[in-house]
Amino acid sequence: MPRSLNFILATTLLTTALVATHAQAEDNSRGFLGFFKGAAHATNTQMAAVQKYKKECASCHIAYPAQFLPAASWQNLMGSLNKHFGNDASLSMADTREITQWLTANGGNDGGLPAQNRITKSSWFLHQHRSGEIPASVWSRPSVHSASNCAACHQRAEQWIFDEDEVRIPR
Repeated sequence: MPRSLNFILATTLLTTALVATHAQAEDNSRGFLGFFKGAAHATNTQMAAVQKYKKECASCHIAYPAQFLPAASWQNLMGSLNKHFGNDASLSMADTREITQWLTANGGNDGGLPAQNRITKSSWFLHQHRSGEIPASVWSRPSVHSASNCAACHQRAEQWIFDEDEVRIPR
């Protein structure tokens, strides 16, 4: 399936879940709920986990959609928050457990490949950001900084909107 068709299909499915389950578009914090399995039947516990995830993780970078990594990768990352890419991102045991449960329950699939702890090394990321289409120099621009800075090019990354038509690569 062509890359754009694959992306459109995934985006359509996720957007449909979001719209069907949460009409309160003005409340971005609830927008996250559209991106997990069973969103129509979200429990208060699940909603609390999403809010904690957004609050804790987005204080340093965007709170990446759970589908960006498989469950095993989320387990690895959440199990080593004390050395999270050179930083201590430790949380309370209760918050770590709650967020980990939500991430692993809603994690993506990397086709049975070994767990990658970097979204930028996952097979879907490499497929979506083919090196022939994005020059390596783009990633090192001060305005982009790294491939993990989704918001540099995806203007609505914080709302988990990664529409190819909205990509703006900064200079």
